[in-house]
Amino acid sequence: MQETLKTKNGYHEQVIENNQVTVMGEIVSEFSFSHEIFGEGFYMVDIQVARLSESMDIIPVMISERLLDVNGDYRGMMVVVNGQFRSYNRHEEHKNKLVLSVFAREIEFVEEISENIKTNQIFLDGYVCKEPVYRKTPLGREIADLLLAVNRPYGKSDYIPCICWGRNARYASNFEVGERCLVWGRIQSREYMKKISEEELEKRIAYEVSVSKLELPEEDTEEL
Repeated sequence: MQETLKTKNGYHEQVIENNQVTVMGEIVSEFSFSHEIFGEGFYMVDIQVARLSESMDIIPVMISERLLDVNGDYRGMMVVVNGQFRSYNRHEEHKNKLVLSVFAREIEFVEEISENIKTNQIFLDGYVCKEPVYRKTPLGREIADLLLAVNRPYGKSDYIPCICWGRNARYASNFEVGERCLVWGRIQSREYMKKISEEELEKRIAYEVSVSKLELPEEDTEEL
């Protein structure tokens, strides 16, 4: 589903509704240059988002230099970011690595964030592109990993890893490649140790969607 918005400079922009993210939190890094497209620079910044528990998620956000002055130091400031969860492949160590970040469409500075508001929400409407992996932890917790392909305009797709828990994990374990799937949840950051060599481990961070609700929509079909 799409709607058309008119931007400040008069261009019409397609707003994609199959990939919607809102995160609220504190800016905890400076801006670092990512890349440039048609003269428009894009920069990365980290936002610390509180969970319901005591812990925090550090979420990378990609922002255009046209949205705000990226030369400023905004560390410690609170923001609300609306956008999309996007992926691209970066080639490193002789293989491709899936890099994920929130692509900001809007950013707003706020004085404070209410404790009663959801600070981290995502909705995805995509397609299962790998067979789900179902497993049980040593403590008996059920988990299923899903990889969703979420379409963008011009034939591009974002590949978003999702993790399901409990009965959602059991449900998702039966999904088939190619099935359309709707997902609601939050973006989480998770530290893990990557084996670099026989003696060396390196701490890395993975980003994924922690799923709170998912469903397979009934496609509109007509009998021939």
